[in-house]
Amino acid sequence: MSECTLLHAMLPVSDLERSLAFYAEFFGFYEIRRIELEQPSRTLVFIGAASADPGAMQLELWHEPGQSVRPISGHVGIGVNDIAERLAQLRAAGVPVLQEAAALRPGGRIIALVTDPDGHEIELLS
Repeated sequence: MSECTLLHAMLPVSDLERSLAFYAEFFGFYEIRRIELEQPSRTLVFIGAASADPGAMQLELWHEPGQSVRPISGHVGIGVNDIAERLAQLRAAGVPVLQEAAALRPGGRIIALVTDPDGHEIELLS
């Protein structure tokens, strides 16, 4: 079997600029490329970490004007250096915290759950 590469995951968003600002402010993600489609009208924006390799996995924000967005069933995992500090920043900005930072098992990674502006779950991993 030939080697495969994980390229991106897609999240539907109701307000593209709000989502871009959220992921930039709290995670340092920046716009890598944008695709504007006319029929039907939609915009696809690929974002990623500034420190990542050019071929690193990206997050695709999919926006269709007037689209009703339901949160995905699952989550997006994002690694952070200081989970307590990041949670404090998110909480101060009014971002819902679904699960406080804790290890799921003794000696395991510390994780927390928050939501983005459209209610998609984001798992923070230290």
